[in-house]
Amino acid sequence: MRDPMSGTLLDTRRLVETPEGVHLELRAAGPVPRFLAWSIDFLIRAAAYFILGTLLSAFGRFGVGLFLILLFLLEWFYPVLFEVYRHGQTPGKRVMGLRVLQDNGAPVGWAGSVIRNLLRVVDFFPFLYAFGVVTMLAHRDFKRLGDLAAGTLVVHVEPAAQGRKLPAAGPLPPPLKLALDEQRAVVNFAERSESLTWQRAEELAGILELLTGTEGDAGVRRLHQYANWLQGNR
Repeated sequence: MRDPMSGTLLDTRRLVETPEGVHLELRAAGPVPRFLAWSIDFLIRAAAYFILGTLLSAFGRFGVGLFLILLFLLEWFYPVLFEVYRHGQTPGKRVMGLRVLQDNGAPVGWAGSVIRNLLRVVDFFPFLYAFGVVTMLAHRDFKRLGDLAAGTLVVHVEPAAQGRKLPAAGPLPPPLKLALDEQRAVVNFAERSESLTWQRAEELAGILELLTGTEGDAGVRRLHQYANWLQGNR
């Protein structure tokens, strides 16, 4: 968000548009929560290294060789596998409420995850990720070099909204591209539907007849479908 008078940044929220035309508000994660997430993941890997080393030491040179292979795989593919298969979250990121996404809000893929994690080597220089920290502090979205190269962004996972739920309806994309405030209006209508009389709901839905292409009960249900699609219930 920006101060409308000065244009300066007030927080780390970013408004991005998905390929489907849906607007998302993302809050970039800073160095402190990311360091804490990395520390948790490091402790998990360290425990795995200790257990594997202890078990494989009994097999002599073969055990040492196997341990080195497993160490390599864990160090480099531990974050990649979790980011790709666990919605952009390693165990450390999950504990800290963080997630890796593409810049456009899409889930991180193999290419993006591999690139951002391979470049950890550069971010580590000269020691303890000093270069990565400097890069993050210099970038408005706290991106390290790996994120810049991969087009990824580490964000806070917003807590699920409590309270009203959307009426059950098969998701349907709106026929027109909606602005963010229009998307919110459709979702808010669907969330409030249960507290409205059916006549009032039909009256409000009639205002959007040009969008739904129908009226009455069918118009209300069509807006419920749009709301479910906008909220990602697909």
